[in-house]
Amino acid sequence: MFWVLFGIFLAACLAAGSTGGLFSPGPWYRNLNKPSWTPPDWVFPAVWTTLYLCMATAGARVALLPDNGLAMAFWSLQVALNGLWTPVFFGLKRIKLGMAVLSALWLSVAATLWALWQVDAIAGLLFVPYLVWVSIAGALNASVWRLNPREAKESGELT
Repeated sequence: MFWVLFGIFLAACLAAGSTGGLFSPGPWYRNLNKPSWTPPDWVFPAVWTTLYLCMATAGARVALLPDNGLAMAFWSLQVALNGLWTPVFFGLKRIKLGMAVLSALWLSVAATLWALWQVDAIAGLLFVPYLVWVSIAGALNASVWRLNPREAKESGELT
């Protein structure tokens, strides 16, 4: 049963991740000013593959346990927000709105980590790298916003 659940949770992660293929960074992002510590392009798919495997494992572990309702609700929320950021940031080119989505994602990942931990400590631990990565992504999004005020203003995001 674990492997069936793992497959379902992994499919949810891959569905969220598929937005990266639909809304790739492209020339718009490449031409933005970015901080010197921006990870190279190859890092993103490697990190996300690892994170999706951890997320699916955590979800499958907890789905089998009693009293998992809150953890499963938060898991569902974070994966939905995960899938939303890419179309907002890369598709709509909305840097500030992307930061809002990413902030909500960070909160939902932190809440998911906490809720998973209450049911299964290993599942909670599997979300720690995800929270770290979303923290890095948040700092990167904020830096891109700060370094590109004209692009944010042109998309109607700054008053």
